[in-house]
Amino acid sequence: MTEVEPLYLIKVNCICCEQSFQTSRVRPSFRKTAKTDSDFCIHYKQHNPDYYVVRVCPYCGYAFTENFSDRMTPKSKQLYYEKLGKNWNALDLTGERDWNAAMQSYKLALLCAQIKEEKDRVIAGLLHHIAWLYRYKDNKEQENRFLEFALDAYVKVFETEGADVNNARLMYLIGEINRRLGNYSKAVLWFGQVINDKKIMDSAMIRACREQWVQTREDMLAAKLELPDEMKEGGA
Repeated sequence: MTEVEPLYLIKVNCICCEQSFQTSRVRPSFRKTAKTDSDFCIHYKQHNPDYYVVRVCPYCGYAFTENFSDRMTPKSKQLYYEKLGKNWNALDLTGERDWNAAMQSYKLALLCAQIKEEKDRVIAGLLHHIAWLYRYKDNKEQENRFLEFALDAYVKVFETEGADVNNARLMYLIGEINRRLGNYSKAVLWFGQVINDKKIMDSAMIRACREQWVQTREDMLAAKLELPDEMKEGGA
């Protein structure tokens, strides 16, 4: 009986040069979770599917995820070739990836998303994933740097797509990243919005906001910071 490999190949089309290529994914049976952080960062026991989210075209170097829009204007293509594509050295990132290859693919995708002027939501997700990659390496300085970038992008998403579905998850995430960065008063405001908005029916996010509201209070007490009035009573 042949042993099942953790990776399998899927065929995708490059939205820039329009060539098709194969790229690796982790089989669902090999995606074993060790723990999930409060900002949805998943730590895997062995094979990390996040390493393979970005598809990197081996022909032109264009990097994208399934969240990118599938059309690219001639102007964006030209801009890509001028800024990045002309220097592409036919690096092959379609096979097995280690941490360095994963980071390279995400940073390439970020540059491509910025050139293509992808939606803020897509850019925010890439920045957040880069922060997670640094977290896997315990590089707190770079993690926080990219959490700051992700936070700015998520706030922009909230301002531009505020009426969209699952607003509660976005608001929670903005609150939680603020908490992780030590912006406790801002975190409290975002968590409080979810808890107190009667229109929000997402019970899981309301519960998560209550838990992190309490966690923020503990963080502030540990840091010997003055609690805002609404926190002095002890509960949201």
